Amino acid sequence: MTILFHLFGDRLMRFSDLERAIPAISQKMLIQQLRKLESDGIVRRIVHHQVPPKVEYGLTKWGEKLCPALDALLLWAEDQSAPSETNESDV
Repeated sequence: MTILFHLFGDRLMRFSDLERAIPAISQKMLIQQLRKLESDGIVRRIVHHQVPPKVEYGLTKWGEKLCPALDALLLWAEDQSAPSETNESDV
């Protein structure tokens, strides 16, 4: 989900930009996750044929449709991170 949040809003990011934006993830895991998201049709990989090679990642149209659902999930998580008396009594 962290990768998706960084790509929301028609953002294109290079692999190195994603590495810097998500320091807790290893290079191997980032590669694996990007490949999986690409195979699922959520992320697109754009290769610019130039020297040095340039590869960017962005969300597909289908991936962009996940934005409202993930925004709602983020709001829910923020609400749950600060338990109140109301939340404790709901349990």
